[in-house]
Amino acid sequence: MSLGEETTSPRGAQDAVVVVAGATSASGEATVRALRAAGAIAVAVGSNAARLEAAFGAPGGADDGGVPQRECDLADFGAVQALAAELRATFGAVDGVIHLVGGWRGGGTLADQSDEDWEFLERGSIATLRNTSRAFFDDIEASPRGRFVIVSSTLIEHPRAGYANYAAAKAAAEAWTRAMARGLAAVQAERKEAPLPQTSAAVVLAVKSLLDDDMRAEHPERKFPGYTHVDDLAARAVALFTEDAAAINGARFDLSA
Repeated sequence: MSLGEETTSPRGAQDAVVVVAGATSASGEATVRALRAAGAIAVAVGSNAARLEAAFGAPGGADDGGVPQRECDLADFGAVQALAAELRATFGAVDGVIHLVGGWRGGGTLADQSDEDWEFLERGSIATLRNTSRAFFDDIEASPRGRFVIVSSTLIEHPRAGYANYAAAKAAAEAWTRAMARGLAAVQAERKEAPLPQTSAAVVLAVKSLLDDDMRAEHPERKFPGYTHVDDLAARAVALFTEDAAAINGARFDLSA
């Protein structure tokens, strides 16, 4: 069946090859679990092989029931290109990327927003996003259920001076992802000649802040209003593979409600 004959309602994540970038975070571990539960091949990617093994056990593969793991500096475009080529050779195709790389730096006044904090955020939130989206764009576009997902922050809607660096980095990441969505549309549904069904989508999931079970255990007295549990984030990311690409491409979903 050719790409043009595919429907826009894919069969979900079953057997999809999905890269989880930033897999050793609490949200990364939850996303790997959720993808595997949905029948996907979740490739856990992180910057440190020892942390990957600590999170997921001995590296495995699709045939032995383990979690495929790859150490990669996602801020290095050449390294990400090599990773993409190796995954294509190993798995035949890549259907999705869930980008969970980032971090928080903030506090103080606008004048306190340091260059060091900006460089940290630019490397973690923007450079890794630019690299993974460029290296895997053709894979996402070619897949009958291609998905590229980032996690952003609802804080950018009303940014405060004390986290201007953070808000600016997240806003840049969202703009880049919307541009990717337009790029996917341009080669699919919005082609000037012989438009194709929209089968691929780039999506933003926005949270106020993330919550995991360790945080709850450490602060049982707190209510964490508006926080999104990492399991709920993971479930929403996996659900995107079942949804109409044309309806979600370029969308921003607020998970803080």
